[in-house]
Amino acid sequence: MLGNDTNSTSGSATQIVVVTGPTAVGKTELSLRLAEQLNAEIINGDAMQCYQGLEIGTAKPTLVEREVVPHHLFDLWQVTEKATVAEYQRHGRDVANAIWSRGRTVVVVGGSPLYLRALCDELDIPPQDLILRAELAARAEQEGGAVLHQELSALDPEAGAAIDPRNVRRVVRALEVVRLTGSFTARLPEPKPWRPTVWLGIDLPRSELDDRISMRAQSMWDNGLLQETEKLMDCGLADGETARKAVGYEQAMAVLSGDMSRDQGIAETITATRRLARRQQRTLRRDDRITWLPAENQLEPAIDFVKNFNSTFGRTQSPAAD
Repeated sequence: MLGNDTNSTSGSATQIVVVTGPTAVGKTELSLRLAEQLNAEIINGDAMQCYQGLEIGTAKPTLVEREVVPHHLFDLWQVTEKATVAEYQRHGRDVANAIWSRGRTVVVVGGSPLYLRALCDELDIPPQDLILRAELAARAEQEGGAVLHQELSALDPEAGAAIDPRNVRRVVRALEVVRLTGSFTARLPEPKPWRPTVWLGIDLPRSELDDRISMRAQSMWDNGLLQETEKLMDCGLADGETARKAVGYEQAMAVLSGDMSRDQGIAETITATRRLARRQQRTLRRDDRITWLPAENQLEPAIDFVKNFNSTFGRTQSPAAD
């Protein structure tokens, strides 16, 4: 271990180390080893792992792994609740400040780019009105998303031009924000770090990642995904606006309802997970702050990069936590 001194190579008093990459690439393993070396605690940066009970299908760290290194921001919401980035940001920053108060470094691990940016960057989350959103969603279902997109374009032409009319959920959210504030920023601002942050990424060649996704999906189904989903349905999973769309659970519910066979469910899970991984890769690759680590033997280069970052940052400024 690199030591408990917050001015040592273990990190500054308010440092964040992000470990990110597409699903199934091995982020959990690296984050555990890195956190041990950096005297750190881990904050979850995966949206679906914030839900209670979504254990197997989201590949949450095991209870044993969570005992080795303290983990935070799992199980924030019931499966019937709608996750919000603003609430995640608020919880995450409270947790980060608590970790720093203990003289430890924060390691954030996950593949949800918006959640990572909400925690690690200066990002103002637009206000929300869940009643208004529900009304707009009902209208979209009754009148069609195109009608709402036309309304959005009339109120905010820039937002209308930037948002795909087929992305009904985003159209609804944009229209909600326009109604509340008068405008909607369809694109995220240029990144500005909330605290000094080291961004580390893991990726694999497509064929290797696809193989890992196939093996993981098969393992999840073999190790109780169907049974876990059945229990979650008793808790209202099918009614959850967000949780029910989690990859694996959506397919498992279809199997349980008789809409597809088990083999079809596994195949659909693999296909959907590969699509998710491609989206994550495209988004993360656009962030030039991320240092991409080699496919193998990642720990040493990761530690070296953190040390170099600390050395460079320490010569320029010394931030303090809120």
